[in-house]
Amino acid sequence: MNDAEKARLEELLEKVQKPAQYIGGEMNAVQKPWDSVKTHFAFCFPDTYEIAMSHLGMKILYHLINGKEDAACERVCMPCADMADLMRKENVPLFSLESRAALNHFEIIGFTLQYEMSFTNILEMLDLGRVPVLAADRTEGDPIVVAGGPCAFNPEPLTPFIDAFMIGDGEDVMHELVDCIRDGREAGKPRLDILRALAGLEGVYVPCLYEATYHEDGTLASFSPTDPAAPAVVKKRVVKDLSAAIYPDSIPVPYTEIVHDRMVLEIMRGCTRGCRFCQAGVLYRPVRERSMERLLELADKLQKSTGYEEMSLSSLSSGDYSCLPELIRALMDQYKDKRVSVSLPSMRIDNIVKQSLEETQKVKKSGLTLAPEAGTQRLRDVINKGVTENDLIRAVTDAFECGWSSVKLYFMMGLPTETDEDLQGIGRLAKKVVDAYYALPKEKRAKGVRVTCSASVFVPKPFTPFQWAPQDTIEQVREKQAALRQYLKLKCVNFNWHESPLSMLEACICRGDRRMGRVIYEAWKLGCRLDGWSEHFRFDLWMKAFEACGLDPAFYAYRERPYDELLPWQFIDAGVSQRYLMLENERAKADKTTRDCRHGCNGCGLQSWGVCDFVEHPPLKDKEPAQAPIFD
Repeated sequence: MNDAEKARLEELLEKVQKPAQYIGGEMNAVQKPWDSVKTHFAFCFPDTYEIAMSHLGMKILYHLINGKEDAACERVCMPCADMADLMRKENVPLFSLESRAALNHFEIIGFTLQYEMSFTNILEMLDLGRVPVLAADRTEGDPIVVAGGPCAFNPEPLTPFIDAFMIGDGEDVMHELVDCIRDGREAGKPRLDILRALAGLEGVYVPCLYEATYHEDGTLASFSPTDPAAPAVVKKRVVKDLSAAIYPDSIPVPYTEIVHDRMVLEIMRGCTRGCRFCQAGVLYRPVRERSMERLLELADKLQKSTGYEEMSLSSLSSGDYSCLPELIRALMDQYKDKRVSVSLPSMRIDNIVKQSLEETQKVKKSGLTLAPEAGTQRLRDVINKGVTENDLIRAVTDAFECGWSSVKLYFMMGLPTETDEDLQGIGRLAKKVVDAYYALPKEKRAKGVRVTCSASVFVPKPFTPFQWAPQDTIEQVREKQAALRQYLKLKCVNFNWHESPLSMLEACICRGDRRMGRVIYEAWKLGCRLDGWSEHFRFDLWMKAFEACGLDPAFYAYRERPYDELLPWQFIDAGVSQRYLMLENERAKADKTTRDCRHGCNGCGLQSWGVCDFVEHPPLKDKEPAQAPIFD
């Protein structure tokens, strides 16, 4: 950014809301002199600063890249609508927070893909940063645009815009990727040769080296590499030892309010439970835990470097961490004089530990969120949730006895095989939770019970047993929401729900093929951006984009897919086999559950990778029925 642009930027900051999110200079931000490094990496989060700065993955990779002497990582966030409009009007390019360098000055631009409805923001950021939006339009001097994160496991809808995708754990591949691009640039290699070299890295997918063809009915006919440098199957990267993995002991502390303004300890990665709707439970397998010693060391360094008074223990299922009570007790003892609170997100109903609840509320009582997911035991068995109504009542009773009076319950509507009986069950569960509060003596409960029930719309995701399932139509969802509003007209109960058009588009994109990229591009050109924010979401423009591209959203969202159909993401090896997902889908149709793989290997496919600790186990506990592995 030149001096004139910087001067115009200063003027813009006086005209926008929340200007603090654009100024950078936060405590612990890393700013290396531009000329002191060979490779400049722009870490782009395709949402606003308050969301970006709450994201743990960005903090990990920011720390990792800046740990290289010859590389610098700088942060770039999606500007809010008011700022984006003014930047266009005043011809100010999108810039990094650290050096205020324009996006097109970086050698590498990396996007994290956390949510499908942020994809138009990627196009907006590239365009604002003066980088060609279409990968095919980029020339030798343009940055190489890469992307990773959970949504990269079906990269096809973004292939027109991204040069290379990183599949799996970013810490495991990032140094190789940065070095590969640096070496290629220094050697003066053409852009295509650098991309071919990237394709040779395990876990890296370069879409321009592949070709897709389609049947007359619109389904995928073939997908294969067109260059010998590209592998037919792209295998995800896995960090094998989480305790030894790089983790930040210092993070930028924002000047302004963000969504999760606290330090985060990732205590484990992965989940053994096998919920059939949960994509993360597959993508982040196998389960890996950080040692208690390493976590206490990180906690001490993070607290000293940030001054935060709240700490969150993060994972997909924190209650499954093998040393959770001991860890919480040690943290509370370590920080009792500094009044640092500990919060426990992602707690499962069947492993709420009363002792842990009592410990964490000694300093500050955080919110308690539980996820029954379904209203009846039959449907919880269909999704393999592995919890019962008794588990829920025991968990909330423990919480009420420990001083909680506000509980959030998360459910999904539109799950496969769902009936009205299952929806009625949500109302019955909510009433029983309220009754559990009033069943306690007055002197043992806090005042003012409040139960909030949230019902999201089920979205069938790739790499789950339900990836073949249809989604409920918008009309069906609205009928179910109306029914739930009646069932949840209860004293002390609130009901929140998600808008169904947004969920329909999420289903279209997450299961989309390469042609979906044309829709995303057309929607952006029509003005779509910040789609995850209700005040900016324009469903009518998205429908115009589908029509302009000659594609039907029902084809992607509402159609049940047969097992023999070639899926757009099938060339990616996430470790869990397609056969296992099919078997799990059939078990769901039969209302059969599958055991937690901590209690015995179920043969998901990871056993052949040599990275799973749960292939061999001690005998099953007596209270748990034995179950044969479901592979031959």
